Amino acid sequence: MNKQTIVLLLVISVSFLFAASCGKVNKNPLGSEKNPIKFLFTPSVESTVLINHSSELIKYLEEKTTLKFKASVPTNYITVVESFGTNRADIAIFNSFGYLLAHSKYGATAEAIVIRNNTHFYAGQIITHVDSGITKIEDIHGKNFAYTDPSSLSGYLFPKKLLNDKKIVPGKIVFGMKHDIVVTMVYQRQVDAGATFYSPPKNKMIQDARFKVLTQFPDVEKKVKIVQLTQKIPNDPIVFKKGMPKEIVNAVIDAMIEFSQTEKGKKILKEMYSIEGIVRTTDTEFDPLRKIINQSDIEIDELLRK
Repeated sequence: MNKQTIVLLLVISVSFLFAASCGKVNKNPLGSEKNPIKFLFTPSVESTVLINHSSELIKYLEEKTTLKFKASVPTNYITVVESFGTNRADIAIFNSFGYLLAHSKYGATAEAIVIRNNTHFYAGQIITHVDSGITKIEDIHGKNFAYTDPSSLSGYLFPKKLLNDKKIVPGKIVFGMKHDIVVTMVYQRQVDAGATFYSPPKNKMIQDARFKVLTQFPDVEKKVKIVQLTQKIPNDPIVFKKGMPKEIVNAVIDAMIEFSQTEKGKKILKEMYSIEGIVRTTDTEFDPLRKIINQSDIEIDELLRK
């Protein structure tokens, strides 16, 4: 039995004794068989991919922490946010803006952040088909445009701000809900342009949203081009509900970091969210993002209603 497991067992035992002394015994403590820790995975890629791979992560977490978990894939970012307010989420991996909403409304806290291309940051990108006739973002005015999710920083909020700042108004607007779907829509010329996430190339291989459809469309890099990038955005945080016992938080984060360093873990996290590593963080990491959002014309309440 490792040190981590011993600490968790002691915490559970002390909690049980304390509750018993008060005459209130919690028969199903968080992390037990009948009250598993609810871990939500945001559907930024195909749900089947997340469901299949998350089961491997959950298995690893249960082995390392002796706690029980239940994984689920909600329909969108906002569902994840609201789950923290309805006791349907204990942990989640989702975008930075979704985290700011969950923190502001329900006190959820970011305890770790993912690494991609050796950095904590990424950006949004506006893309178009090479034959669209669009060479600069001003050319998008009046054209059909696809965003991802209404609460996506890279796929909606920052690209929208970029267009708004230049008084560019697209024609018909649609939401693909996933980055790979938006790339596909642009590739197939269902829309004139779209917004997705951007990460810089690695070893001369694209790492932005276009790589997610390379299997289906091997020539996507030649057919879909980047028009412009947005400002930098913090990577996805790993978020815990308000009041989560610190011992559980530490045990889960330690296990996830260990998982990200195993060969199997590297492969799984890469296929799930293009994650290369996981490091600890604090809420202050997101203060610059808060400032940018507060200075923009983004309507938070409107997003929550969508």
